[in-house]
Amino acid sequence: MRQFYVLLTVTLLWSAEGKSQQASDSVKAVINQLFEGMKLADPDMIRSVFADSAILQTTVATPGNQFVVKNEQVAAFASSIAKLNKGDADERIEWETLKIDGPLAIAWTPYRFYYKGSFSHCGVNSFQLVRINGAWKIQYLIDTRRRTGCE
Repeated sequence: MRQFYVLLTVTLLWSAEGKSQQASDSVKAVINQLFEGMKLADPDMIRSVFADSAILQTTVATPGNQFVVKNEQVAAFASSIAKLNKGDADERIEWETLKIDGPLAIAWTPYRFYYKGSFSHCGVNSFQLVRINGAWKIQYLIDTRRRTGCE
């Protein structure tokens, strides 16, 4: 009987780990699709990964080295990328942190951005994703941008 409980526990843990990995892969796929859409200059692909009420923000340094937060609409962002040639916008991310709790996920992804093949800037993306009707969508994205300290 004891062997049965050990086997059951191991099976449940393995099953939970498999589901966790599936969720993790699903979240990563949505974020990767955003950057693939940017690289392909595909506004439909970009729009498809965002929730209807998504918020896009970036931190920007002012001349006095103060930081302000700027807002951007998903549609405006997608339209600006659509004006580029394929390959012009190449954001390369690293997966530093990914956490999921039911229908909520967060991702922290340091990045380096290349414009037309040349290094432009680096920073960190902070994503909040929600699972809506069985699909992960980006609800909130804020990033930092800098040209130094990008090693």
